[in-house]
Amino acid sequence: MMSKQRAFRFGVIDESSLSREQWVQQAQKVEQLGYATFLIRDHFIQGDFNHQLAPTPAIMAAADATKELHIGSLVFSNDYRHPAMLAKEAATLDLLSGGRFELGIGAGWLKDEYEQTGIPFDPPAQRVARLQETLYILKGLFAEKPFTFSGSYYHISNLDSFPKPVQKPYPPLLIGAGAKRMLSLAAQEADIIGILPKALTNGTISDEPTERFATTIAQKVEWIRQAAGERFANLELSMVVSVHITHD
Repeated sequence: MMSKQRAFRFGVIDESSLSREQWVQQAQKVEQLGYATFLIRDHFIQGDFNHQLAPTPAIMAAADATKELHIGSLVFSNDYRHPAMLAKEAATLDLLSGGRFELGIGAGWLKDEYEQTGIPFDPPAQRVARLQETLYILKGLFAEKPFTFSGSYYHISNLDSFPKPVQKPYPPLLIGAGAKRMLSLAAQEADIIGILPKALTNGTISDEPTERFATTIAQKVEWIRQAAGERFANLELSMVVSVHITHD
């Protein structure tokens, strides 16, 4: 099947706003400059990034300060929230933003963060399996009827989650992934796939230059294509590019 052509979208990840004024002004500036999305990460510790505001209230503040800009998470760490709570928060964000929320989620990878918060840092296969259950639950709770699920990690009993999202069947779902197993899961479940450097078993992200090579990216896209099948034509692929702006 031929891939569906679509316009490029450009977004901004905010890693520097630490006050209300900075955050709101940045969101408004991003909208004025014509970007499509304004995104925030989900971290407890500074790590390789800056300190982060809590994503859920920050996303709502950005939505309230703008008119058309889409606002989202890049990405919620699955292990930091029960999926029933995430479904309620995501649907509320979509409702109160007027259908401008984009839901990004990942399996979690930063070991130092897990250890400092006391959250168990399970092996990769277990974190991915837990994310897979979360994706099923989110889609079930976004639907217009009570939902029941019994899995290895989560149990939901006849829950009719409220509110329901404005965007149907649910907000655009982005999954961040770098290794074949996660990319394949994203290909089957996501609307947008954030192609990332692979997460390592020691709880860091690979800094190998080869992760940025065109051949490596092409291989990841091929894994997505193989796992997605006919879905591939409708998928949006996303990448993060770091830039430094100077006066020269």
